[in-house]
Amino acid sequence: MRCFRKRSMFPFLGFLITFLLFFNLYMDDGYVLEAEKRQLGETLMHPGNSERYVHTFRDLSNFSGTINVTYRYLAGIPLPRKKYLTIGLSSVKRKKGNYLLETIKSIFDQSSYEELKEIVVVVHLADFDLAWCENLVQEITRKFAHHIIAGRLLVIQAPEEYYPSLDGLKRNYNDPEDRVRFRSKQNVDYAFLLNFCTNLSHFYMMLEDDVRCSRNFLTGLKKVITSREGSYWVMLEFSKLGYIGKLYHSRDLPRLAHFLLMFYQEMPCDWLLIHFRGLLAQKDVIRFKPSLFQHMGYYSSYKGAENKLKDDDFEEDSIDIPDNPPASLYTNINVFENYDATKAYSTVDEYFWGKPPSTGDFFLIIFNKSTKISRIKIVTGTEDRQQDVLHHGALEVGQKSVDTKQGRQCTSYITLGEFKGGSIEVTNVDHKIGFDIECVRLVVTASQKEWLIIRTISLWTTQPVSQFIN
Repeated sequence: MRCFRKRSMFPFLGFLITFLLFFNLYMDDGYVLEAEKRQLGETLMHPGNSERYVHTFRDLSNFSGTINVTYRYLAGIPLPRKKYLTIGLSSVKRKKGNYLLETIKSIFDQSSYEELKEIVVVVHLADFDLAWCENLVQEITRKFAHHIIAGRLLVIQAPEEYYPSLDGLKRNYNDPEDRVRFRSKQNVDYAFLLNFCTNLSHFYMMLEDDVRCSRNFLTGLKKVITSREGSYWVMLEFSKLGYIGKLYHSRDLPRLAHFLLMFYQEMPCDWLLIHFRGLLAQKDVIRFKPSLFQHMGYYSSYKGAENKLKDDDFEEDSIDIPDNPPASLYTNINVFENYDATKAYSTVDEYFWGKPPSTGDFFLIIFNKSTKISRIKIVTGTEDRQQDVLHHGALEVGQKSVDTKQGRQCTSYITLGEFKGGSIEVTNVDHKIGFDIECVRLVVTASQKEWLIIRTISLWTTQPVSQFIN
C-alpha cells in the first residue's frame, strides 16, 4: 500500500502547531474513561472537520488509551505472552497484482527459528469486500497454517461501521476526490491496526503489503535498538520508502492511532508520521543503513498505477550490521557545527566532522559496561571529501575506566594498529588481548591541515545471535 507523497506540507503546519498545545496537555495522564471512549467512537461515526476533532479531543483525559473497536478475528488469536516485535500489515484489494502472500512468506522465510519465537505478524484486511477477504483468508490459512497455530500470524478486520465518513472530505493539495478518499481511508486502516497491536509486543514495525525482507532482519533490528539504549527516540527507520520499515515503541501506538484518526483527511500517512515524530520531540530522521526492507510491488493499491520505487540502500543479506554496545563518546577535537561525536558511532547515514586535529588529539568511546569485542572497523572521510581523512592515527583499546580532571579515561591502553588510507579494520580482537574492553580510542599521531570526518565506527561483540533474540 502506498502513501508516499512529494508535495509541500507547509499549509498544514500552522494548524498542527495549534494542536500541539492540546496534545501535550493530555499526553501523560494515566487512563481513559469508558464514557470518553464511547464519545470517540460516536465522533468517528459522523462526518466532521478537523476543528471539530480538536474540540472533541480536548475533552479526553489523554491519548494513551486504546480505541473501542470490536475486531473480527479472521485467522489466529493473540497469545498471552508479549513478543519482542509485532509486524503490522494493512492490505486492500488491488486492481492489478497482489503481493500480500509473498510479503508474509518473506517475513517468515528470512527469519531463523529463534527469531520466529519473538515475532507476531498481524494482517489487517481493510477492504469492505467481504467475499474477497474470505477468499484471501482461505489462501493465507492454507499456506501459513503452522504459523497461525503457533500464534505467529493473526488476520483481523475492523468492521466498516467503525469507520468515519469517507465522503465529502477536504480536498487538500488539489487532490481528486477518489485520491482523497483512498489516502484518508488508509490513515484509518493504519490507525485501527496500530490500536489492535498495542499490547502484543514491546516494539512495533510497520510494513506495507508489497515488501521483501533482508535475511535475519530481526537480529539487525535488535542490534540497532541495543546500541541506542539510553537515548530517546520515537521512530527508527529501516527503509527510506513510504510507510515501510518504521519502528515504534508499542507504548506509543495508542497516541499514533488517535493522531491518524484525528487528521485522517488532512494528508497522507507518511506526512502525518513526520508531524507525530516532531510532536513527541524527535526532531530529526533516524534512518539506518543498509535498509532491511525493499518495496517489490509493481502496481500501486491506488487504481493499479505503476509504482517502481526501489530502495537503493537495501541489502538482501545484511546480517553484518555492527553491534556498537551502548557507550559515551568524548573528543577534544574541535567539532564543526552539529556534526558531533555520536554521529560517528551509529549506523545512521551521518558522521562526525572536526576541524584540523593536532598530535595527541583523541576520539574516545567508553562502554557502559566492559565487553568482549571481536572486530573493529573505522572509516574516515567521505566520497565528496576524500581529503578529510585521518592521515596519521592509531587505534587503541583500554580497560579500568576512572574519572579524571580531563574526564573519564581508561587507565591503560594497548595499540591494535595504525590507520592506512584513512581507515582501519582489526579482526579477532578478543583473541589478541587478554581483557574485556571498556574503552576504544582513536589517537592522532601527527598534526594535519585538513579537517577530519569520521564516517563510521563499527564494533562487533562476541555475543552469539541468540543473546540478541532472548
